[in-house]
Formats: sequence, C-alpha cells, structure tokens
Amino acid sequence: MRRLIYGSSLVPRFLLGAVALAVTLVPSTVDAQAQQATAEPCRATGTLASLDGVPEASGLAASRKVPGRLWAINDSGQPQLTSIDAKGTVTGTLRLTGASLDDWEALAVGRCPAGSCLFVGDIGDNDAKRRRVTIYRLPEPDAASGTAAVSDVFHATYPDGKHDAEALLVAGDGTLYIVTKGDTGPIALYRFPRDLRAGADVKLERVGEPLSTKADAKTRITDGSVSPDGQWAALRTASRLTFYRSAELFAGNWKEVRHVDVSALAEPQGEGVALGVNDAVFLAGEGGGKQRPGTFVRFSCAPGH
Repeated sequence: MRRLIYGSSLVPRFLLGAVALAVTLVPSTVDAQAQQATAEPCRATGTLASLDGVPEASGLAASRKVPGRLWAINDSGQPQLTSIDAKGTVTGTLRLTGASLDDWEALAVGRCPAGSCLFVGDIGDNDAKRRRVTIYRLPEPDAASGTAAVSDVFHATYPDGKHDAEALLVAGDGTLYIVTKGDTGPIALYRFPRDLRAGADVKLERVGEPLSTKADAKTRITDGSVSPDGQWAALRTASRLTFYRSAELFAGNWKEVRHVDVSALAEPQGEGVALGVNDAVFLAGEGGGKQRPGTFVRFSCAPGH
C-alpha cells in the first residue's frame, strides 16, 4: 500500500493493473480534522484508456443531446470532432465545414439559440502573438460521423495584451468565458459580451483579479468545464482537478470548493475535462508525441456534498 498526500489528508491508494484509483476530494478552507470528516470520494470508474485517432486530445465535452456521448478535439490537423462513448471508445469522426484550425485548445457545450451547442475554442497562443482568438459555434449534431456546418464564428481580443489559453467555459445563461493558461501572463478569467454578433470582433472583459501572476508546468490551466445544471465549474491542470461554484467563479471569486490530485494517473499530457450527469467527470489527454493515442478516464466525483 502506498500513501499519498492530498490537501492536508493522507489517503491510501491501491494500484491494480494500469490504473485503479481511489482519491479524496478535500475542502481547502477547513482544518485537517474537518477535512477527514467531510471529504467526499472521487474515484476512477475504469482504467486509463487509449483514444485511438486522437493523439493530441486537447478539449473534451459531454453531450447534452445524446446520453453517454462525448466529443473531443485535436489541437492540430483537420477541423473535426471525434465522438467517444463513456468508456473511451471512439465511435465516429465529424468534419466541420466553415471552420479552420490554428490551435484548437478547448471544447465546450452549452446553451444557445438552437438549444444545445458545441463551442470550439481556437484560443491557443503559445507565443502570445495572435491578433485575435476565435470561437466556432454549431448546434450539437445528432450524427457521430459525417460532416456538420459551423453556424456562427466569434472573434475576440483581450483588453490587456495577448494570452495563451486552453479553457473555455459556457455559463448556464450561455455567456462565454476564457481562463488563460498562465504561460504568457497571469491565470485570469475573461468574459465575452452577453449578446454576441457572429463575425464581429469583440473585446473581452477581465473579471476580478488574476488567480496567479505566473504558472509553471504543474499549475497551468489546460481545460475547464461547467456541469449540466450550471452549478459547478471545474478547471484542470496536468496534475490537479479543482471545483468551484460557478456563480462565484464567474463573479471573479477563485474560492475553490474541492480539489483532487490526479497525478497518479500518469497521463503523458493531461489536457481535457468534461463534467457530465450524475457526478461523472471525464479526463482526456495527449498521447505524448509521435502520433501515440490520446488518453481517457472516467471519474465519479461529488463536489458539493
């Protein structure tokens, strides 16, 4: 038995096969005794699986239209979505028309005039040199394969310079937010205007103060997700998954509710997160180079109980 530290609690982990993981979410604002009394389990419900055909899995979203379906994107290559089932099996590829690919780093699902839409975030900017970032929106497709047309394209600039970002969040009311990565500037939250016009360039608004002035390899924000009921938001790094109450985060309050260390998964490059129904949390990542398959794992987490 190996014992690992999460927050300020000691939690046993049993390693069976590739990954059989049991970890504990701990509140960050109470003492150690209270943590042990109120901590809730967050555990993998399967092993770390391969995502064949998705070597650079950079974004992940749980369908609001087809139960058990997830969508993933590569950050380079062709402008397409990959359909995945809840066990990590690739079930289809959907080519997007009306979209190009510079650096796709985020994928989100949320409310839109068509009901449920997918939002593809072409927001990566490793060298902080892009004039603007782009969001592609399309009604969530019924089909898992074939082609689908982008319905709207939104362009945006930051109010305080250029930033690299990999997290796109859709609030319950449909408002879009970007959380910057922390490589080319601070980790900060930026909001799109509530009423977006397709094709127009808009200026983002920074919400609140930055979370940090600079991130390192372990603390860079690589993706985010909002729960289907809109109550919770999660941000992930290569090694940690952190939960917030959406209303507080979108008001600029970085007060975390719970977090979990996911470093024992040994993802080659942890990237994506998607919150699903019934406390399901899905993680995806890149395969580590040379077209190796990406990775996928499912968790069961109860952030608010």
